[in-house]
Amino acid sequence: MFCEVKARLTDAYGSAAEAVERHKQRRYTDIARFFLQRLGREADVRFDVLEVGAEGVHHIPAAFDAARPRGKKQ
Repeated sequence: MFCEVKARLTDAYGSAAEAVERHKQRRYTDIARFFLQRLGREADVRFDVLEVGAEGVHHIPAAFDAARPRGKKQ
């Protein structure tokens, strides 16, 4: 499991989770694959997002899938 932690003081420019856009999802997926390859391992990977804001911390398990980044047209 890999986790991205995003913080926002306000939602004026969107939520913290919305900041993990498609290009970032692809980048994190590539980083995870490289990391696992360097270890010589294959594994199913889960990407979680932790939103940190004025109201506290919100955990979003399986926020996006390495095979299908959020927002990608099928």
